[in-house]
Amino acid sequence: MSKAKQIIELTEQGLKPKEIAKRTRAKISYVYFVRKEVKKGGKKKPSEIISAAQRLKNELDALEKRPKYRLASAFTDPVNNPPHYTAGGIDFIDFAEAKGLTENAYLFNVVKYVVRAGKKEGVDPVQDLEKAEYYLKREIARRKRA
Repeated sequence: MSKAKQIIELTEQGLKPKEIAKRTRAKISYVYFVRKEVKKGGKKKPSEIISAAQRLKNELDALEKRPKYRLASAFTDPVNNPPHYTAGGIDFIDFAEAKGLTENAYLFNVVKYVVRAGKKEGVDPVQDLEKAEYYLKREIARRKRA
């Protein structure tokens, strides 16, 4: 039995969408979609509802399988503006300039590596944090000498 049919049956039994999603292992958005199509009544045949629900499920599954930054990288410059530069909605260089970090290379790099840790695809976040630690130790040593 297809997931859409299972959802329809469980809806008819009076189950809540969250319970239906749990039992059928379907995404909650998919459950709501199928329920909405069923509520429309005689406007569509059941087979059309199931087909539409299956298309939605396939689209959701395809979106889940896409690499994390694939869509963003299509609209950005991978050299000057890769996605991990603007994670959180602001380019780090703009933040650093606003906070006056560009005057001190060590502190600039500490914050840069902390902010980007875990955001760059294929790079171990611990490596970025170790880089931040390296620059922080250099800055501490510099200030102790002064």
